[in-house]
Amino acid sequence: MAGFTSMQSVLSSNATFTRPSSFYISGLYNVPHAKYYYVFLCLVYAVTVLGNLFIMGIIYLARSLHTAKYIAVFNLALCDLCGSSALIPKLLDMFLFENQYISYEACLANMFFVYVFMTMQSLTLLAMAYDRLIAICFPLRYHAIVTKTTMTLIIGAMWILSLSVITLMVALITRLSFCRSTTVEFHFCDHGLYYLACNDYSMNSIIGNVCTATLLYLPLILIALSYVCIGFALQKISHGTEQIKAMKTCTSHVILVAMFYLPIISVYTVGFIPISANVRIINTALTQTIPPMLNPIIYTLKTEEVLQSIKVLYKRTKVNSAMERAVKKTARN
Repeated sequence: MAGFTSMQSVLSSNATFTRPSSFYISGLYNVPHAKYYYVFLCLVYAVTVLGNLFIMGIIYLARSLHTAKYIAVFNLALCDLCGSSALIPKLLDMFLFENQYISYEACLANMFFVYVFMTMQSLTLLAMAYDRLIAICFPLRYHAIVTKTTMTLIIGAMWILSLSVITLMVALITRLSFCRSTTVEFHFCDHGLYYLACNDYSMNSIIGNVCTATLLYLPLILIALSYVCIGFALQKISHGTEQIKAMKTCTSHVILVAMFYLPIISVYTVGFIPISANVRIINTALTQTIPPMLNPIIYTLKTEEVLQSIKVLYKRTKVNSAMERAVKKTARN
């Protein structure tokens, strides 16, 4: 069987433990002009890299954005960039250049990084919801509660949680024996490959469900509850202009939450409905790649602070360039 050319087999509990040298990632099956789809993902990746590097650069250079809120925004851009980099280049290598065999170790590494950054995207959106909740419900105490130190500690704790849980999830894969098949019917090394194991994988199933519930659905529920509280707080504001101003500060975040969670929830919901593997792969791939591309665009266009910072940096660049030209002209004369 493909992928079993070099096996590592040891006897454990009177049974043969089989670890394949590689897995075969099947990807899209019998889809005409599939390469155009992968070329499209290549363009998506280019825009994602440029957009997220741009927003990270703006936050780094603009002193006015050195706040707790933009620590979370910077972390989201970083996770978007790294998450896309963990997925798309390998996907293009496999399906554009037909290198669809991936070593056992590389498969687990691919799984680890894709899930870590996806988890961090979810948790960072929760941290941003916390920032908006305090800003609107406790405006007078906002700067005392949500400090740069506090946000850094929150983001740090989320990284530790994400790394710990995903490490456990991936480590449990190593206890599985793959004696049935090494063909993964997906576009990357999805955690669901434990279904290919021929020994007990109940623990993998449990940890997968727990991770989905605690790192995906629980943050979404908490974000929804935060906006319920924000809604009650806005009703107490008597002036309509102040209500609109407060709502505008949440617009970008609401759009980001919708773009990230709605497609993912649809993917998991569709998982309970029998559909073709190709539809599932395309839906999941777009879910993982389109939001990271659009996030920096949304934050640039919908956030007044970012637009203002871009204008200030642009004017500063023009002034510096004019001064440099004047100095060079004076030096020539």
